[in-house]
Amino acid sequence: MSTETKPKGQLYKQFDRVRGIIRDQFEFLRQDRLATIGIIVVAVFVFLGLFGPALAPHDPIEHDVRNDDGQILRLAEPSGEAVMGTTAFGKDVLSQFLAGAQPTFIVGLFGGIGTGAIGFLIGLVSGYYGGWVDELLMRLTDLTFSLPFMPMALLLLTFVTPNIWLMTAIIAGFLWKMPARVVRSEVLSVRERTFVKSARASGASDLRTMLYHVAPNVLPIGFLYTAYGVAWAIAAQASLAFLGFGDPTMTSWGRMLRQVFESGNMRVAWWWVAPPAIGIAAITTSVFLIGRAYEEVINPEIQTEQ
Repeated sequence: MSTETKPKGQLYKQFDRVRGIIRDQFEFLRQDRLATIGIIVVAVFVFLGLFGPALAPHDPIEHDVRNDDGQILRLAEPSGEAVMGTTAFGKDVLSQFLAGAQPTFIVGLFGGIGTGAIGFLIGLVSGYYGGWVDELLMRLTDLTFSLPFMPMALLLLTFVTPNIWLMTAIIAGFLWKMPARVVRSEVLSVRERTFVKSARASGASDLRTMLYHVAPNVLPIGFLYTAYGVAWAIAAQASLAFLGFGDPTMTSWGRMLRQVFESGNMRVAWWWVAPPAIGIAAITTSVFLIGRAYEEVINPEIQTEQ
């Protein structure tokens, strides 16, 4: 007695297809050592972003590090009382570093996802529909390109109290322009392929054709620029915090650098400068290493040119 296997639903088929794309694209991890190192650094960063505040030995803002005589240790080098030393205000650098990873992680993650998602959707719609839709969205993109990010972000944050979610929204709202242009150019090519024309000829709606036939084929570009968006968001958040426009209620790596700069000890207290500076540099570099390796996978011409 034979049994018939029920055909999978169209949505489930597309899910399998996207999952296959993700699995195939990330095969580069087995071959690229720099990307593997980047993944390890990112994994450590994610761990600190999730659990850093809980691991901090002291409150990064309220606690004063003191010696056996009860005196506050100001600008103390790494020692038994403070593994990473203290700030000019007697705060524990290790606690600030661990607690500061979380705001950096939140802004980087959601800023990157927001940047990639907005850019992907605008590029997808613009490239697929063309005509006045493309003209409108590309003029909006041109306008965003013409607005310098840092001055505009500072202008907006001048009138409101900065917080990490507002900063995330501002970062994503300005940095989506590059992904949008790249995705659009890819969609312009994909929409002219035979399988897309066949879908249209079979009576599929524009929305269905765009989501089920075009989008999966440009998804790797979206992943790539989401990764780059994470690095851009982390750098932007650190820059804003260094300029004094970070969340005043939270310790972040950018705010740590601002405090050491304001105290006039930038060239003296290396133990205060090094942790946040190395943290920012390490995570942004690692994300770009991963993105570069991934770009070689989705664009083999880059590897050929090298």
